[in-house]
Amino acid sequence: MPVKDLGFRRAAPALAVFAAVRLLGLAVLALWCAAAGSSPHTLLSARWDSLWYARIAAEGYGYEVLLPNGDVHSNLAFFPLLPWLERLVAAPTGLSYGSAGLAVSVVAGLAAAWGIFAVADLLHGRRAGVFAAGVWAALPVGIVQSMAYSESLFTALAAWALYGALRGRWLTAGLLAAGAGLTRPVGAAVVAAVWVAAALAWRRGERTWRMAAGAVLAPLGAAAYVLWVGARTGGGLLGYLDVQGGWGNGFDGGWAFARFIGAKLASSAAPAGVGLVAGVALVLWLYWLCVRQRQPAALLVYCGIVVALALCASGYFGSKPRLLLPAFPLLLPAAVALARWRTGRAVAVLGSVALASAAYGAFWLNGSGPP
Repeated sequence: MPVKDLGFRRAAPALAVFAAVRLLGLAVLALWCAAAGSSPHTLLSARWDSLWYARIAAEGYGYEVLLPNGDVHSNLAFFPLLPWLERLVAAPTGLSYGSAGLAVSVVAGLAAAWGIFAVADLLHGRRAGVFAAGVWAALPVGIVQSMAYSESLFTALAAWALYGALRGRWLTAGLLAAGAGLTRPVGAAVVAAVWVAAALAWRRGERTWRMAAGAVLAPLGAAAYVLWVGARTGGGLLGYLDVQGGWGNGFDGGWAFARFIGAKLASSAAPAGVGLVAGVALVLWLYWLCVRQRQPAALLVYCGIVVALALCASGYFGSKPRLLLPAFPLLLPAAVALARWRTGRAVAVLGSVALASAAYGAFWLNGSGPP
């Protein structure tokens, strides 16, 4: 891979585009909330998973909710890096943990956009990198990037770990993969990507202690948390899976999701079922484009695992678009296409998509929202 300067000056246009799209989303949300009589700060930092992360930051682990059907929602399902950072930010600033989570997401979002730019720039050039950051910000569920959720943090760690692996910076890749493993269960995708990149480098003849150390470091974050949960619950190696089972989460190859779509198609909500089928088809088509684009094996492995875990999990189906946010390699074909257009046309298309995304995000958060 060619060596490129990744200083702020080179990445600045990508960061500016990302920030502009996200500020547009927040502005539309503020206007929508003013009309609806709701609080944007509450929607972004004190509902759904944000509350669970803030409680962990404040009280640690051990909180559970027993549902009428006997299921147990334990906060052990949430990985610890975001609550740790919320506590770290709140202590010197006096911010609430939810507000500290928003601050973390702002920084992490910029870091994620920079990492996405870095990967796209490395593979397809600076212009494609700028559009990759913009397209990621303008996704329909892009508002989650501005919430006290872990998606932005995870994507930042994943993107830079992948960049490190592509550049042969093994210690960096391993450490960031370990951090991703402390952020979300899908951190396993980053570990697999680093291992694949290291295996291919080994096959090409690279034999360094840094490569071996990076491969060893990569899984330590996820392994440490999963083993700790197993020891705490008495469930051993399967303890974390039991915790997720209490939330109704598991991996069934997509059977539950397929039945959900089938039920929609067979009911008065058939248009929603058709939309779900189209959405799944779009994701699979984008992945096929990534394969045809001949993305590096590490990116294909990472993206494939993220997509598989999102689509084939048996948990709450409304979360699936949010769970796909870290799958940024899916956006590289679109970014490359935009980069080939005239600037005015490309900016108009991206701006229109960003405005539609902003409106949808405001509508979504004032409705069902991202669980």
